[in-house]
Formats: sequence, structure tokens, C-alpha cells
Amino acid sequence: MSMLGYWCSEWILFLVVLAMVVPRHRGLSTIGVNWGTMATHQLPPEMVVEMLTNNGFNKLKLFEADEKILEALIGTDIEVMLAIPNYMLGEMSDDPDAAASWVDANVTTYLYHGGVNIKYVAVGNEPLLQAYNGTYMKYALPALKSIQQALNRAGHGRRIKATIPFNADIYYSPDSNPVPSAGDFRPEVRELAIQIVQFLSENRSPFTVNIYPFLSLYGNDHFPVDYAFFDGSSSSSMPPLRDGNTVYTNEFDANFDTLVWALSKAGYPDMEIIVGEVGWPTDGDKNANVENAKRFNQGLVNHVLSGVGTPLRKGSNISTYLFSLIDENAKSVAPGNFERHWGIFEFDGKPKYELDISSSGGGEQEKIRGLIPVMGVSYMLKRWCILNPRATNLEEDLADNIDYACSLSDCTALGYGCSCNHLGVQGNASYAFNMYYQVMNQHIWDCDFSGLAMVTDVDPSDYRCQFPIMIDYASSSTKLSDHAFLISQQPALFFVGIYLMFLLLACLS
Repeated sequence: MSMLGYWCSEWILFLVVLAMVVPRHRGLSTIGVNWGTMATHQLPPEMVVEMLTNNGFNKLKLFEADEKILEALIGTDIEVMLAIPNYMLGEMSDDPDAAASWVDANVTTYLYHGGVNIKYVAVGNEPLLQAYNGTYMKYALPALKSIQQALNRAGHGRRIKATIPFNADIYYSPDSNPVPSAGDFRPEVRELAIQIVQFLSENRSPFTVNIYPFLSLYGNDHFPVDYAFFDGSSSSSMPPLRDGNTVYTNEFDANFDTLVWALSKAGYPDMEIIVGEVGWPTDGDKNANVENAKRFNQGLVNHVLSGVGTPLRKGSNISTYLFSLIDENAKSVAPGNFERHWGIFEFDGKPKYELDISSSGGGEQEKIRGLIPVMGVSYMLKRWCILNPRATNLEEDLADNIDYACSLSDCTALGYGCSCNHLGVQGNASYAFNMYYQVMNQHIWDCDFSGLAMVTDVDPSDYRCQFPIMIDYASSSTKLSDHAFLISQQPALFFVGIYLMFLLLACLS
């Protein structure tokens, strides 16, 4: 072998090894995220998918099967859970052809080499929720069977599994013995729940559950605050929960293991469990703020990715989806004003706080990796609608106009304990007027309010309360080229590959 050939072979070997050891850009995380779309002004799907990949989210849970979102996911490795909304469950349960058509349009269409990496289909969302008063009970199991059978007939059954995301209220521990080992399915749904579990087991599908320690705190003023987090019990006066010889130091583990006990009593102690939703809101309640959200979500990520598991599932890497990716200002606030503030990103893709979704957890040896914002977002003009300081007849007209503005926009930040609760009457009016004005796309006629309002180019925001400007979604659409997408995902590997190609050509010439 010539010296040139020798050195070429050595360099090629070196570069191949280098390509194998170069860390992938934030791609080691096993934390998933929910992407909801109940917002008046949304980022283009291409931007959101880029945000997902740049931040290392490799699992995504949707609440529908949106064509534009699925098209944006083509060519990525992101594992996707599609969803069928509750309002479609009746149709899916009654008509096998409807289920087959849905699978063909939303699954089969995207299952090709380089297509969308679909892993699950969520049949409904919390259909047995107590608040629904049994509306979807008779449809849940037939719809689940219909979709799984449609997947099987299409040849996807081994790869793609149907599941039902349940609210954690499907199981309980009695007030007389509030420990996980006393857990069981609610009596009124127990028979149906066991039938669903049996079908999931037969098809090797996971049981999916949504767990929200925040709601335990929200619904009970006597709930120990630190117990809702992952770092509290050892440093607070609250003793851990003891269940026989088992000790629980946080609500998440206790809730999860209550489900494990319920499944065990039904005869399925080893069933795979996916946590379909878990998170903490940043506004809309006295306990919903950036500090608590960061504390909870970082603790959750560290806990899940540590592989410690729970007392009943020791050493288990629990598949978990954070709720939620982006704020949704059009969600129903019936459960509470916090419903519009679950996002780890603002509506425009700006991170709300520093969050490391890798397994490092921000230890002493490795700096915490912050979230990466969406780039290239276009906004409407920098102008706001506020209460005119010269306005009169405030006592007569102001309250009605504030109510009208808030009824058609999002004023949840004005509530007790929320980020804009300190503004006072005039500040509240300006905030309400501006939210309406922005949601209505800054039309001049939408900043009148019986002559009480005016447009200004001076930002009325303060250190706590932001007066947002909406996305100009008509000009925010940016689609990366295939080459730019590749570079953004694996920059080191991309350039190593290019260099390796030219070196190989030189050696062969």
C-alpha cells in the first residue's frame, strides 16, 4: 500500500469513528411533549417542528390529525401519537368503514420511507372524565376496537397501537385509606375500565394516563404544596406518605402507583403505562407561575430520565409527555383560568424559563441547556390599544366594555394571584382592550369601546405584566430547505460527512 493509500485509510477510519461519537444535537432525550392548537394566532407548523427538533423532543402527542402538521413532520424521526377527538368517537364506534377511512387518510398516507414516524393513535381524550357525566362511556371501547382493527387490517397493527388517554380520576383511593395500595378503578367505570385494559393487553397496547399534581393543589387549599414537587418533602415540615413499608415523597409517584395497584387488582400488574400529559401552568392561578412551573417540570424531567422509576416500578423509564408545548389562548377556561397557560413556550415560541430536557439535569459537571426559541417570527405592528386617559363616563361604560373585550379574548392574567392582577381598574381596562384589539388583528375600529380607548405606540407592559402583540401569521411562514433542515439537526455530522465524501473521492482518484 502506498503512503497516500495508508494515510487515506487512517483518515477515513478516524472520521468514521468521529461521526459515531459526535453528540447528536439534543437528541438523547426521551421526554415527549403535547402540541395543542387551540389558539387564535398560531405559529406555522414548519416552525413548530423545527422548534421541536432543535430542542431535542423526539416524541410528540397531538390532539387531532391535522394535515398541515403531519406534512411538516414528514422526514423527521419524531415519534408521533395521533389523536381522534371525542366528538368523533360515536362515528368510529358505529361505523367500521369510517374507522378504516380515518386510518387510510391519516396513517397509511404518511407511512412510507421518509414519511411520518407514527407510533400510537389516541382514541379520544379522557372520555371517562367525571365532568363529562358519561357522555362518551358507551363509545370509548367500541371506538378503540374499531381503530385497532382498522390498523390491523391495513397492515399497521404490529407497528402502531391504539390507546385511550385517561384522566387520573378513572382510579382513586378512598378517603378512609388514601394510600396507593388502596387504589382501584372508580366503581361506576370499573367494569368498563377492565374491559378496556383487557383489550389493550391483548393488543400489546399501553395504558395512557394524564397525571396533574397541580390540580391536586388547585382543588385543595390544605394540600401540602411541597408534596406536589419532586424536591419538597425532604426539606419541608411535611412528612412523606407511608404505605406499609413503601415511602412516597411526591404526588406524581403516589398517583402513578395508585394506577399500578388498580391494574394489579384487575389482573394486569405489568401493563405498560404511558403518562400522556403532565405539567404545570405559568399563569391563571395563585400557584401557577414561572417559578413553580420551572421547579416542577425540571424536577419531573430529572426524575423520569433518571430511570429510578416509582416505588412499584423501580428502574422503569416511564414514557412521559409534557403538557404543553405552547400556550393556547382559545382553550376553555371552565376548569380554571390556568388552562390557557400550560406551555413551556409562549404563543410565539419564546421559552418561558430555562428547562433542560436532557438527562444531565444541570449537574455540577454540565451546564443546564436552555430551551431554544423559534426564530424568524413576524409580529403585527408595535401598537397597543389602551384606556384613553382623557376618557369620561367611566362609571357608566367602563365595566361593560371590559366584560365585552374579555368575553372575546384572553384576560385570564387579570385574575387573583395572576401576573397582571396588580394593574388596578384603569390598567385592567387597558389590558382587556389590548387583548381584544390584538386578537382582532389590530383593526382601528376594534380600539374604540364607546370612545374610551385609544391606540398608542408606547408599550404599556411592566416588569410583571406583558401586553402582547400577536403573530402576523400571514408572514411568519418559513419552510426550511432539506439541506438547511439537515444542518440544523446534525451540524457536526453534516460537515464531517461532506469532508469524508471529498476525502474518499481523493483517495480513489
